[in-house]
Amino acid sequence: MLEDQDTDHEAGQRRLLRRNRNLATGLLVLAATLFTALRFVPEPGFWVELARAASEAAIVGALADWFAVTALFRRPLGLPIPHTAIIPANKDRIGDGLGSFVERNFLEPSLVAAKLRSIDPADRVVRWLNAPGMVEALAARLTTTLPTLIQSVEDRELRAFFGRALGEQLRGAEVSPLLGKILGVLVSSGQHQPLLERVVAWALTLMDRNQGRLQSMVGQRSGWWIPKAIDRRVAQKIGQGAQEFLTDLLDPASVTRIRMELAIEDLARDLQDDPDTRAQVEAAKAQLLDRPEIQIWLAGLWDEMRDLTLDDLARPDGKTREALTTGLRSLAATLEADPAMRARLNASVERLALEMVSPWRRGIGRFIAEVVHGWDAQTVSDRVETAVGSDLQYVRISGTIVASLVGSALFLLTQFTG
Repeated sequence: MLEDQDTDHEAGQRRLLRRNRNLATGLLVLAATLFTALRFVPEPGFWVELARAASEAAIVGALADWFAVTALFRRPLGLPIPHTAIIPANKDRIGDGLGSFVERNFLEPSLVAAKLRSIDPADRVVRWLNAPGMVEALAARLTTTLPTLIQSVEDRELRAFFGRALGEQLRGAEVSPLLGKILGVLVSSGQHQPLLERVVAWALTLMDRNQGRLQSMVGQRSGWWIPKAIDRRVAQKIGQGAQEFLTDLLDPASVTRIRMELAIEDLARDLQDDPDTRAQVEAAKAQLLDRPEIQIWLAGLWDEMRDLTLDDLARPDGKTREALTTGLRSLAATLEADPAMRARLNASVERLALEMVSPWRRGIGRFIAEVVHGWDAQTVSDRVETAVGSDLQYVRISGTIVASLVGSALFLLTQFTG
């Protein structure tokens, strides 16, 4: 049902309707008064009879137009006259017609496409973004809106969705070629050497700190009949051998280092080209993603990203605001300088609009009809009368004047032809 409260515009329309209605009714009363008064003139002359004929015709015209206008919105004098109260009685038909009219004349795909081409959306976006202060204002509005949007989303559901979606993306993406390319770039640029030396240095430190643990592990795995001194000797030899190997890796000229370099180059190629190596990497990736702790970590990434984003959005000098401002400026400059991009944007907007309009066109028409069906008949009638009733009162006024002129003309015609 429509709201009963009047807007300021509706209140003004109602005042105008009352004024014009009173004016039209006043002309009817004036014509009736004049006609009645002239009936009592004892010896009417030419001019009296002319005025009486004009007033009589004015009464007829005024009453006819009053009936016609009133019958649109209600029953005249409350009488059950057929084909009156047209709008309340035909509210549902009006709704169906309005929905069909909008569907055929506003949502026709060719009309929508033509309108979009005429307004050039890309050009409007450029002019809008280039307006003074617009980019900064838009970036500020986005940075104040995004926290509300982020916080309004249910964390539990979004966390699960984010973790699941990220896991599915990682499962579907083959990482072996990417790892091979990264490793190949590092090798070709020599950037892998500092990384290798750092790993070797870390391994040497780890060996030094865990000599006792190495001896313990050797002792646990040796037979009970083997003396402890021999276990310690074996552990020392293992440790010395590992340290010598790692130390050789730190020497760029050593054979061990050269062989390691070649092995790394082979690995970079195999990660990209060797099916067996790629399959092994994918299998290892799948096993890693199946581990519960990895799944928990993936799901927890949303919390970390959300907290970092909210913290950045709360700062006036945050990177997000700066990135939005830079991105919007870049978008405006690119669109302004690239006609092909503007054409692609316009084509995308047109295609998106048509994809939205075509399936929903009939549904929008039905929605309009259903909304009108749900309105109260009398309220619909009152609102329509408020919107157009003041103009219809001019029909009454014009009808009264025209009828009086026709009456005068007929009187003169009969006088001069009689």
